[in-house]
Amino acid sequence: MKGIVLLSGGLDSSVCLAFAVREMEVALCLTADYGQIAAAREIEAARNLSAHYEVPHQVVDLPFIKEVSNTALFGETPLPKLPENALDDREVTKESARAVWVPNRNGVLINVAACFAEARDCQCVVAGFNREEGATFPDNSPGFVDAVNALLSYSTLNQVRLVSYTLHLDKTEIVDLGKRLGLPWNLIWSCYCGGDEPCGVCESCLRLRRALDNG
Repeated sequence: MKGIVLLSGGLDSSVCLAFAVREMEVALCLTADYGQIAAAREIEAARNLSAHYEVPHQVVDLPFIKEVSNTALFGETPLPKLPENALDDREVTKESARAVWVPNRNGVLINVAACFAEARDCQCVVAGFNREEGATFPDNSPGFVDAVNALLSYSTLNQVRLVSYTLHLDKTEIVDLGKRLGLPWNLIWSCYCGGDEPCGVCESCLRLRRALDNG
């Protein structure tokens, strides 16, 4: 089996890449630059991870996403900062999710990856989702994966499938899986910001830190 990995360089997609290279021939890692403030750091992380696993890497520019969006991921509004003890508070995390929501981002990225997959005779697209954020991000959920696969069964002649090895795991379980797979932790970038070091206070940083502490 051959696949295309959507790789942001964050925890979920990096662990999915580490898993995928054991399960299939990974033809390409794709990283999207859609104007997010962390784009340069995500691209650097994805490029280094792809080199580590000896997989070709390509950046896809999708500037129109920023043009039609107005979210904190583009620096248009402040990134939400919440205490770690609020990560399981559904009302707080719903508000945080709204602040960083990019309209149909995962839908667009998966369809772009499916174009590459069909053109390269690959049977699947691999993406990093998780149960923890699936509670507030509907495009991280099993229902989303099922719906996308129903769509791809019509939109690709070779029946490309969306696969996520982390879909039913929380962040701590994903960290545990990454450790078993020997993930090079120094190469990943999970922060919403694009500074020299992770900010340590955005929701993505907090979830990673809690998972590392618990894992």
